[in-house]
Parts: sequence; structure tokens; C-alpha cells
Amino acid sequence: MPAAVREATATDLRDNPAYTIAEAARYLKLAPATLRSWVLGRRYPTAGGNGHFRPLIGLASRQPPLLSFWNLIEAHVLRSLRTEHVVPVRALRPALAYAEKRLHVRRLLLRKELCTDAGQVFLERYGQLINLSASGQLAMRHVFSAYLKRVEWDEWMFPVRLYPFVSAGTLTQDRPIVIDPQISFGRPVVIRMGISTAAIAGRVDAGEAVNDIAEDYDLTQEEVEQAVLYERVA
Repeated sequence: MPAAVREATATDLRDNPAYTIAEAARYLKLAPATLRSWVLGRRYPTAGGNGHFRPLIGLASRQPPLLSFWNLIEAHVLRSLRTEHVVPVRALRPALAYAEKRLHVRRLLLRKELCTDAGQVFLERYGQLINLSASGQLAMRHVFSAYLKRVEWDEWMFPVRLYPFVSAGTLTQDRPIVIDPQISFGRPVVIRMGISTAAIAGRVDAGEAVNDIAEDYDLTQEEVEQAVLYERVA
């Protein structure tokens, strides 16, 4: 990576602490306990006492534990593997290390190179380590690709936007919601007008009619419903 890029990433807004674990889990449709183990690690019992699962994602802040936007992207990519294969963690670290060593891409889960050779090397190694069948490998690639299409990168191949799925387990092509560190402090908004999904859901919960909210924000009723669905459906 060029020195100028390294310097930029060290102070980039996208790498600043911004999201609690609970917030990030809700935005990504993940179980909070799962995300906590990915970013903080966890202890588990073994025959000889206690083992320790080391974090998969390097948090932007550990005290207090806060994720950056880029951490959000890394967790989003990990979730794509969980969707199909519940992320056999024993294979993730060696698969990532193998791909990064072979292709010299640091923080691979964050980079656009996942869409090219580096991503294929990682998936192939991961599939081998968890002994996936040919059909399983094909399904994994399909889901992985669907998740990567929700990320927008800049010219340096670092993420600038995430278009989260409206509900868990639904791999649609629609992208009505966006998370952008430059908009609404990185909180989810309806992309066309930049209106906070939380604000929309709050007004619906307060008893306001969907059509009135849509008129106030110059949104369609479908956009209002999508915002509510995103905020309230796991």
C-alpha cells in the first residue's frame, strides 16, 4: 500500500469508533453475542480448563468497545459466511492468513480485492478447510458475491458505503437503505432523501400514518415501509 494511502487510513473518518456492538449487530441483522465474540473474543470450557477464542476483527476502540464503519464492513463480510455455513471459525484465520500471505492484501475482509483473485483464493482455502462439497462451494460463492455487491469502494479500494439487507436472510437486489459515514453520522438512512430509518420507525411507533410520514419526507409509502422493516425486523 502506498505511504499516502497508509497515512490516510490512519486518520480516516471511516476507521473512527462509531458504533456500539448492539447498534452494529442490529444494523447487520446479527446476534449481538455473535458479533461480540468476533470483535472481543470469548472464553469457552475445554477438558483442560478454559480456552480462549481470539477476536476475528480488530476493533477501532476496545475501551469502550466500539466498531468503526470499516469494522462494520468486516462483520458484514463475515456474516455472508455465517449465512450459509455458520462460520466454522477454526478455518477462517488460516484461510485469511493464506490469502493475505499469497496475495499481500492486508485486512482482506475490508478490501475490494475480495471481488477478485484474493477473494477467490480465500474462499477456495476456506472451503477446503471445512471440507465443503462442490455444490457447497458454489452456494458459498453465490452468497459471498451477493454480500459484496452491497459494498461501495473508493478509488483506493476501501469501502465508502454499505447497503445493508432490509431483513435477515433475504438476499434481494434492492438497496433502499444506506450506511455512509458522511451522512447522518453513519446511521442508516433511506438513500433517496437521506432520512434516518430510526426517525421514520419512531414516528410510526408514535401512531402516525405511513402516508403522512411519506408526504412529510417526500418519500414513497414503500420507502417508509422499507425503513420500518429494516428497523424492526431481525
